[in-house]
Amino acid sequence: MPIKIYKPTSPGRRGYISVATDDITTSTPHRPLLTDQRKRAGRNVRGLVTVRHQGGGHKQAYRIIDFKRDKLGIPAKVATIEYDPNRSARIALLHYADGEKRYMLAPLGLKVGDSVKSGPDAELRVGNALALSNIPVGTQIHNIELKQGRGGQIVRSAGSSAQLVAKEGGMATVRLPSGEMRYVAITNMATIGQVGNIDHSNQKLGKAGRNRWKGKRPSVRGAAMTPRDHPHGGGEGKASIGMPSPKSPWGKKTLGKKTRNNPRTDRLIIRRKR
Repeated sequence: MPIKIYKPTSPGRRGYISVATDDITTSTPHRPLLTDQRKRAGRNVRGLVTVRHQGGGHKQAYRIIDFKRDKLGIPAKVATIEYDPNRSARIALLHYADGEKRYMLAPLGLKVGDSVKSGPDAELRVGNALALSNIPVGTQIHNIELKQGRGGQIVRSAGSSAQLVAKEGGMATVRLPSGEMRYVAITNMATIGQVGNIDHSNQKLGKAGRNRWKGKRPSVRGAAMTPRDHPHGGGEGKASIGMPSPKSPWGKKTLGKKTRNNPRTDRLIIRRKR
């Protein structure tokens, strides 16, 4: 899927690079699979800002995606490939043989008219979902379950894929896109192939306004603030952030500080990401 570069007809167009939409077959989503998405602008139930730099943005409807792929043994045909404003990947509308319709993440190479299937009797083909025990070592996979029956939780963004490295006992070793190696139970489901829309990372927004459409508000550098507003603030001219380390607005260490603390799942990580 190529990228589109525009002539500099305006300042916003000068640096604007977008992904071609040749793969999208319809602009109208399937209404029964839409639900309202309320914007919270980074605020909690008390109305306090807990996540900064969020707010505004274009109105969106949420597409209900089938991450579980739990219609086992029932074949489905790909009816459309669609844009989803809630994620970087494309989504595919499936028409199952029993009449049900569901959305799934569209992997690279999946086209309208293709057939997909879930379950132990599914072929090793792009878009099919199987338990890791039924997938050969070395296969590219995505939408991987971390807990059986919960649905895919990792490797879901555009262009990403993991690799099944080994299987031993009841666990499979998976190499994630970050380089991290971890154990996943072989009873968990995963989908064959790489997530589509691989040129998503090559986009350039071109102007600040496009970030506002996405619901992202401006971010002010700490070094541009006063000392009372940020640990990096103050000083004459352009001052460095100083020692002993960079800080968040609340004085916590940042930029390289490890924040992961989950002893329950640490034993499943063989090698940390690079």
